[in-house]
Amino acid sequence: MKRMEKYKAILKGLALSGLVALSSCDNFLDIQPTGRVIITTAEEYRSMMTEAYSIVPEDRGLATFRSDEFVLNSTVAQEDLNSYLDIWRWEDVSPDATTSQFNWRAYYQVIYEANYTIESKDKITEGTQVEIDQLVGESYMLRAYMHFLLVNLYGEPYTTLADPYSSKAVPLKLDTDPYNVLTRSSVGDIYDQILSDIDSAEEYLNVETWETGFNYRFNTISVDALRSRVYLYMGKWEESLAASRRVLEKRNQLADINSILPNHYTSVENIVALEQVMTPYYDRAGKVNREVYDMYSSGDLRRNKYFTRQTASNIIVAKGGSSEYSCSFRVGEIYLNAAEAALENSESGIGDARNYLLAVMKARYNDSYYAEREAVVNAMSRDELREEIYAERFRELAFEGHRWFDLRRTTRPQLTKTYSGETYILEQNDSRYTVRIPSDAVAANPNLAN
Repeated sequence: MKRMEKYKAILKGLALSGLVALSSCDNFLDIQPTGRVIITTAEEYRSMMTEAYSIVPEDRGLATFRSDEFVLNSTVAQEDLNSYLDIWRWEDVSPDATTSQFNWRAYYQVIYEANYTIESKDKITEGTQVEIDQLVGESYMLRAYMHFLLVNLYGEPYTTLADPYSSKAVPLKLDTDPYNVLTRSSVGDIYDQILSDIDSAEEYLNVETWETGFNYRFNTISVDALRSRVYLYMGKWEESLAASRRVLEKRNQLADINSILPNHYTSVENIVALEQVMTPYYDRAGKVNREVYDMYSSGDLRRNKYFTRQTASNIIVAKGGSSEYSCSFRVGEIYLNAAEAALENSESGIGDARNYLLAVMKARYNDSYYAEREAVVNAMSRDELREEIYAERFRELAFEGHRWFDLRRTTRPQLTKTYSGETYILEQNDSRYTVRIPSDAVAANPNLAN
């Protein structure tokens, strides 16, 4: 009991030190705690890492409002609508004061705690080397993943840039020095660091599978799962395909959605159950866009599993709204990463691309509809297959935090939305495909404006 009270005190101290930094810093980037609670043992570092995991933002879900998945639910309280309306209609210049914020500070709080563990790796006591290595490996993965999410919210898409090293995004934070005044790093430099951190994580991670309830933690398989996504977002097709294949050599089973949804934290597909993408708040404020619902044919098993149709115009998400649906990486995504990467990698990759795509379809369609779609897919041209992979990715990963980022990295199409008689348009290649750095962060560190 005394031990547990000590851990609670440590976590409370860390949280308070973070609050001090987040409320008082005005001379440098407002992201690092200024005070430290001295911890020494592996068990105490595990407690700190548990806190770091717990504050990972749910911003991939918040980004769903910017995509074409949601329409606003006009039947909810006005305060709920006000929280998301300006995000939904891409009003970034003068949003309402009550608008929800992408959680800039939380990302850097997580990064700080990951950095603290990395810097202390040779000082951790009362743990086996295996336990300490695992902690360090998870810290590198957390740092990589937080920077990856940040650069894909606040930086231009890598795939659209002629020179990723000339486009500034967010600061890289690679130490715990609170007086290190940070400036924005380039998209290219950030991606280089992400890949470097993944390589470092691979050297330390040693747990292949966590027991249910602890599977929010990064494991050895997650190394290539993250590589698969990072390289896909970079348009590095050969590398993404290789990483995807390494994952599928170890984990390739797709969930039976008649028994469990694939993004459930206990699903056989779940590789890392970290982010609760669709929070109860998001789930309540938004309804499924009818055009999205109509993408699922009657032969698609997901239509009645992913969604609950209350009326013709009132369709709600069934694969969210609860912490049970916590998922950051899963097998279905890896198959689709592999399909896209194989298609783009070479002319000879079209056969592999079809096979990876059809593996997902076979698990999601009834037998007769699958047979029909299989014949169609096998007859598709390269361009047709690319569009089918995009569409299947939309259907399979809907409301799991992928759609906005997929739109950014691929076609960046024009989107049109209507609410309360007003029409809002996001033009093709619109600059608003990149979120603005929060004004309070810029006020705390004017370097972020440049």
